[in-house]
Amino acid sequence: MSITFRKSFRILPGVRLNINKRSWSITSGGRKGPKRTTSSTGRRTTSMDLPGPFGWRKTTTKRRGH
Repeated sequence: MSITFRKSFRILPGVRLNINKRSWSITSGGRKGPKRTTSSTGRRTTSMDLPGPFGWRKTTTKRRGH
């Protein structure tokens, strides 16, 4: 069993700073519309709750240059 670290801070209404062992991310929105998360590793995620037990998520990653 491994130990993990994760901490989340509300920095403004509707904006959160999330910190874990390897990276940090900023999350905004999500009350009545899409939630956008941008990570320090280049990952961008847009997600939204749909009616009932459903949800939608799209994740893109930045490719590293050669």
